[in-house]
Amino acid sequence: MIHVATVHWQDDRWVEPQLRYLARHLPQHRVYAYLTGLDPGYADRVFYSSFDRVRDHATKLNLLAEEICERAEGPDDTIVFIDGDAFPIADLGPLLADLPATRLAAIRRAELGDLQPHPSFCATTVGTWAELGGDWRKGGTPWVNAAGNETTDVGGILRDRLAEAGIEWRPLERSNRHNPHPLFFGVYGDIVYHHGGGFRSARGGRLLNAQSGVHEARATRRARALDALPRNRATRPLIRRLHPARRINRRLREQTAAQSEEMFARIESNPEFFRALL
Repeated sequence: MIHVATVHWQDDRWVEPQLRYLARHLPQHRVYAYLTGLDPGYADRVFYSSFDRVRDHATKLNLLAEEICERAEGPDDTIVFIDGDAFPIADLGPLLADLPATRLAAIRRAELGDLQPHPSFCATTVGTWAELGGDWRKGGTPWVNAAGNETTDVGGILRDRLAEAGIEWRPLERSNRHNPHPLFFGVYGDIVYHHGGGFRSARGGRLLNAQSGVHEARATRRARALDALPRNRATRPLIRRLHPARRINRRLREQTAAQSEEMFARIESNPEFFRALL
């Protein structure tokens, strides 16, 4: 049995596309979903649902994994973790059939310099998850990312546990030939699409932030003067309007939001939308 764990937050527009592509590329599966802030009627569309207002994404996935392990028919059952704004665009059968050998396959965002498996898509077995004491929380041994900063992220603890168990997991890296955005709208391993920022207003990721000049803007004389102002009702609007780094961030959010809406419209209108990215 294949069990799919996913999370939707305060926005129902990704439910239908995700279920549609799962049905197309992953027959005979069960969906376990956090549907926080969605209409209770969506519970009828999935095998298991929770509407609890747990905020932490990794905690939700860990709780869904516990539920799956309790309901699984055995250790060879498959768990597929996938973000609410992600879905398969090709047959997942061959990848899942390799799990007895590979043990775990997951997105690795090499474009950011990430080293860890990422929960936007990860496939493993119930037995392997239990053996590892699987945990999606942020932590573990830090690494240096593409921006040159020491960091850790969701999947960091899991990365360490895979290493401790001597498991060489299978990374699925970004395979776009056309990149309208350096982080969002990604195809990984030619089999999974991850929209990125589907449930929040985002500037576009730390790599785009570094390229935008926002760090240099924070070091300008104007920025330092505005940062030195006391925060009160009179100064906050002034800082938001005039701070050079905030102006760049605002522009990045607006551009990313416009690109996101355009891509979502393509997803809705064209089942083969992803071909333009390959």
